[in-house]
Amino acid sequence: MNEVSELIAQTAEKIMQNLSTKEVISESESGIWPKDLWRTLADAGMTKIGISENLGGSGGSLQDAFSFLQIAGKYSAPIPLVETLLANQMLSTVHLPLSDDPITFGYANDSESLNLKRDSNGWKLFGSLRYVPYARFSKYIVVVVKSEETNKIVLVDLNECEIKTNQNLAGEARDQVLIKEVSIPESHVVQTWEFDESKIMLSGALLRAVQMTGALERIFELTVSYSKQRVQFGRPIGQFQAIQQQIAILAGELTAAKSIVNKAVKAFETGGGEKEIMMAKIRVGEAASKSARIAHQVHGAIGITEEYELQQSTQRLWSWRDEFGNETYWAAKLGQEVISMGAKRLWPFITMRS
Repeated sequence: MNEVSELIAQTAEKIMQNLSTKEVISESESGIWPKDLWRTLADAGMTKIGISENLGGSGGSLQDAFSFLQIAGKYSAPIPLVETLLANQMLSTVHLPLSDDPITFGYANDSESLNLKRDSNGWKLFGSLRYVPYARFSKYIVVVVKSEETNKIVLVDLNECEIKTNQNLAGEARDQVLIKEVSIPESHVVQTWEFDESKIMLSGALLRAVQMTGALERIFELTVSYSKQRVQFGRPIGQFQAIQQQIAILAGELTAAKSIVNKAVKAFETGGGEKEIMMAKIRVGEAASKSARIAHQVHGAIGITEEYELQQSTQRLWSWRDEFGNETYWAAKLGQEVISMGAKRLWPFITMRS
């Protein structure tokens, strides 16, 4: 890590410690927007990391952006950082202005539809999207609309849409957006050869996996700290062999998750990494399941109370593991990829990544 990357990480850590507190997170789950946290990060250029300054970004590498998201995941930052970073990345590829305000993205899956039609003044967009992260707090949504010729990136003003609020298990905003004949200026519709549903799913899966490693790190720290403080039968529970064994498993899951995510990030930076991302989302999902169980077992009843912050991290792990494809979804995709390679390429494929 160079000096610039270290400075970015240190700045992000300090901001999160001061402004992404348990109280702020609890308020956000009640529908209160953490404006101080967002504005501080935006003013520091954190919401546009990894995008060239020539394109309106803050500069820095993709690795800097991933490190920042890991720290945000560690502190359960209740703001659309993944969504804004990815949406701004999409906008930068088609040379549309980036956003300093919260911005989200969406695409139509098999059960939804988006229809884009020309009219005399530009374009009209119709359709609906479910489970859009932080739509109620965002100014714009970037959507990818399928087309027979090529997909189109469309920048939509959310003030022109109807939003029905909802949330995930962790209390994060996951809203439904109803787009009823919204007028779109010509300048806000751009052809794209880079982004489609598959690319968004893979990018989102990697970004969520990075966030999850941060949350895993947090629950490991909380569990180790609690095991040193909680006294039972005259000594800290961390001195009992059974607890030590569980914490050792927790450490192993964290290390495995970080290792495979780091490999996926490096592969993604080179312009590929599809299989590495699939494997990372699968393995981090498995780590989330095991680690959350161990952390709550060690903490006992206090771990699920609103007064204690462990549940904020574990609930995000349970939510994030299902977003952008869970282990079952990606295992099926990876299995199809491996089968299509043929028997002769299976062993090289395995050993190449060992």
